[in-house]
Parts: sequence; structure tokens; C-alpha cells
Amino acid sequence: MSQKPSIPKGTRDFFPLLMARRNFIFDTIKSVFLLYGYQEIETPAMENLSTLMGKYGEEGDKLLFKILNSGDFAAKIPDELIADKDSAKITNMISEKGLRYDLTVPFARFVVQNRNELIFPFKRFQIQPVWRADRPQKGRYREFYQCDVDVIGSDSLLNEVELVQIVDEVFKRLNINVTLKINNRKILAGIAETIGEPERITEITIAIDKLDKIGIENVMKELFANGVSPESVEKLKPILELSGTNIEKLNKIATVISSSETGLKGIEEVKTLFGYLNKLQLNLPVELDLTLARGLNYYTGAIFEVKASDVEIGSITGGGRYDDLTGIFGLPGVSGVGISFGADRIFDVMEQLNLFPEETSTTTTVFFVNFGEKETAYLLPIVNEIRKAGYSCELYPDAAKLKKQMAYANRKNIPYVVMAGENEMKSGTLTLKTMESGEQKEVSLSQLIERIGHRS
Repeated sequence: MSQKPSIPKGTRDFFPLLMARRNFIFDTIKSVFLLYGYQEIETPAMENLSTLMGKYGEEGDKLLFKILNSGDFAAKIPDELIADKDSAKITNMISEKGLRYDLTVPFARFVVQNRNELIFPFKRFQIQPVWRADRPQKGRYREFYQCDVDVIGSDSLLNEVELVQIVDEVFKRLNINVTLKINNRKILAGIAETIGEPERITEITIAIDKLDKIGIENVMKELFANGVSPESVEKLKPILELSGTNIEKLNKIATVISSSETGLKGIEEVKTLFGYLNKLQLNLPVELDLTLARGLNYYTGAIFEVKASDVEIGSITGGGRYDDLTGIFGLPGVSGVGISFGADRIFDVMEQLNLFPEETSTTTTVFFVNFGEKETAYLLPIVNEIRKAGYSCELYPDAAKLKKQMAYANRKNIPYVVMAGENEMKSGTLTLKTMESGEQKEVSLSQLIERIGHRS
């Protein structure tokens, strides 16, 4: 007996109904991106490892899916490396490419490689899958889609304002209640300076980024383990527990890190951003969160994270400012800022809260019953006219029993069923059944199109 096929953990198959709902999310997000003047690009699923490695920190590098070189890659490995079981060195010899971890680093590579053809500031969006060798769990997959929007070639804070507006509009259209959390990497750098650990900014941000997941005591333990002194940890703890309104927290942290020029610059940037946002009538609450770190090494300014208010799940959107990401590819001094919508987590939220519009479950508007060859010959031109009018329809391919055909239409949630037998062919009409009400009536082709149009 053959073994039942399966798919890798952390990946999923999507049935037609789920695809329709996913496309509803993609189309909604894309329509907002276009509204703000962003243009779509695509990059390859795989990149050279030299492009990807070292951009996400040590933990991120471990999560990269690496692709084996083609051919007899094992022949080039020295016997001593195999004997030493040095997996890192062996991997470097047998793998030169990897699946992309996110869309931002490939975007930076794209900008540098194609800079002479681009118009700056360059506003791009990208909706494609990414891969991470993470431990699968609820809301966390190894293959998932990101919907990224970035503007590069400008350091104006108006770009951050626009991204907040995009977040606001997307979740308003998707009908998801969310909170947008904002911090600034410069403030985090100022905190690291103030507690006497400026060289450990990476370890500090990685640790405090886990605060929501593991709690403050475990964060403290992780900092100890990474070499942060007990004195510095004691100074950090009250900073992470600051409370109050956005302005109150800004004023408190300004006092705490007053000796850090970098930190004060971050506070000024956040104040400017909030000043702009206060002039807009946003639907979503915006909160300053001094524990927000987003442990990616390339952020240099504003950091964003969006949490769903009505579902326990990780962040569903995140991003930030990166002042010199292109510098690692030979184009220094080009500032950019962007955010990424996690389509799979957004999907899970909408599924759990039953937020998908009813029409996303409908793939066909009109179903034509097949009674036989004569009836099929009568219906084919009519089916063609319905499609010309812009409505989806299908004619059942076989003259099966009516019960079977009606069950097919029911399972596909098709709202209208059309039948034509001997009487209808004589009178040049059709029998239309509205599935929701069960009502049946005789109609002409024009009346059928009009009825469908009313529903649309």
C-alpha cells in the first residue's frame, strides 16, 4: 500500500474558498497601496546567500532555508570537514542560494542593482511569499505571504505618516480592530547608552522584543545570559515599565536619556510624527511602546507594529525606518521606510472573527442545469451571453440526475440556478431559481441578466 502524501510542516494547501478569501485580503491591501501611488514589483523566490546572510542578525541567519547546489556538490567537501562535522563550513561549500526570509532585503538589492532605471523617491509594493525555518505554531508558518510597501530615497517623516495612514485604511476596509504601536530605534540606542551598555544594543533589543511573550523576568534573565551587567539590567527595568499617555511617556523617557544625543533625536522624531498624526482623523489608536524593538538589525529610526484587538495572535503588521540598508550592497546613504502586512495572520484573524464578506464564498453566480443534448444546444449561446455581460456562470458538463446537479450548486454556494426543458425551449425562456429563497420564476435572457445585476 502506497504511503499517503503529505506537505512539510508549517505549509498549507488552500482550497478554492480559502483562496477567494485570501485574494480578498490581497486585493484590499493592493487597492490601498495603489491609492497612495505605490508601484508593484516582484523579486525571485531565491537569492544568493551573500545577499541574505548577515542582514537579520544571528537568529535570523539560522532561519534561512538554504538550497543545495546542483550537481555533485558532495565531491568538493574535504574529508576532514566531514570528519569534524563542521556543518557551517560544509553548508558554505554546498549551498550558494537560499529562499528569501523577507521582502525588504531583496528590495534593497533590487534598488542597488537597478538604481539607474528608478525614479527616487521610489515607492514600491510587493505581495509575495517568504520562507523561514521557524518552529511552526499558531499564527507562525514556514511559508507565508508578506504584503510590503516601502518608500526609499527620502528621509522625510511624512513617509512614516503616509504608512500610518495606509495601515489605518487597510484595517478599516478589512473591518479589523487594531492598535498601532510605535517606537524609535534611536530611543532604544539612547536607553542602551544611558544604562552603560551601548555596544550591546543588539542583545538588548532582541531580548526586550520578547517582553510580551516571555515576561519581564525572563527578559532580564536573557540579558544576564548575554553579558549585560546586573547594574545595567536594574536601570533598564523601570524604563520598560514606564506608563502614561504618549506625551507623558515621551517626557519621562526624555528625562531618563537626556545625556544621549541619539536618544533625544529619536524622541524629537517621534514627537514630530505624533504631531502630524494628531492632525489626521485616524480610526485606529496609536500608542508609543518603549518596549517595542523588532529585533531586525537594519532598523535605524521609527519602528511600527500592529496588534489585533479582538484575537490573541502575534503582530499582524510591522516595519520601520532603515537609513542605510542599501549601503551593504554598495549604495550608502539612501534612507528608506516600509511596513509589511502579514497576510496569513490577517487571514487567521478574519477567519476567527468571521469577517469575510459573504460574496467571497461565491465563485460562480449562475449555474445552468444540463438535461441533455437538445437543452445544452439551447443553453450554450445563453451561457455565452451571460459571460459577455460580465457574470461568472457554468453549465454542468453531464446530463446527470437533477438531485446531483443541485447538490453541486449548493455545495459551491451558487446563488442562481437556471433550468431549461422542452417548455422553456418552445417559449424561448428560462426557469430561474434563487437558491437562498427557493423562489422559481420564468424569465427571458434580458430579465435574467437584470436580476443578476441587482444582486451584484
